[in-house]
Amino acid sequence: MTQTQGSAPAENEAARDTDMLDIAAFRHAPLKTKPYDYLVLPGFIRPEWQERMLACYPEVKQGGSFPLSTVPHSDEFHSLIDALNGDEFRKAVEEKFSLDLSGRPTTFTVRGRCRKRDGKVHTDSVSKIITVLLYMNPAWENGGGRLRVLNSENLEDYAEEIPPMVGSLLVFRRADNSFHGHHSFDGKRQVIQMNWVTDQDKADYAITRHSWTSVLKKMGLAS
Repeated sequence: MTQTQGSAPAENEAARDTDMLDIAAFRHAPLKTKPYDYLVLPGFIRPEWQERMLACYPEVKQGGSFPLSTVPHSDEFHSLIDALNGDEFRKAVEEKFSLDLSGRPTTFTVRGRCRKRDGKVHTDSVSKIITVLLYMNPAWENGGGRLRVLNSENLEDYAEEIPPMVGSLLVFRRADNSFHGHHSFDGKRQVIQMNWVTDQDKADYAITRHSWTSVLKKMGLAS
């Protein structure tokens, strides 16, 4: 990682990590239970931090998910990851979803571009307990690329649609019916995905799988 020009001194890192996320707003946001347990919160990144986080988002030129460990990124961007991975946010998620995540590993991937074939309706793998999606795009006018929380496997049967604008947060509990997807979009679409997973072996497997895929993409052997 490299230090971003103009970033705050190291002694302010702890304050920055907690100040950039509006965890109080998260605690007050309603948990929706139909069609599955989920929460949507615009502005989870506080307004005064949004432009800075957009500016330091890692450059990801290819489609697909990349483990954060394989993508060069600044210390300032990593302070956002530290905040997401911190005790305060974990405890807020535990309270909201009435579960215990202590000792559960986390994984982080980033996306930079969306391909026309992306967004197909799916549920997440059974090894994932909680999925966190934090969107990192300027104002979003396109009709595609807006994630839908689905009532069924039908993309048009949706409970809520989330424009992927900077700071917009979706958190959901993985379930057999936690269907989600979006209409086709081809272009820049940035999102951080965080997961609490069942055990470290599953976390290591996910990172290894994504890492090999990212290597193949860079070699032009995967798309």
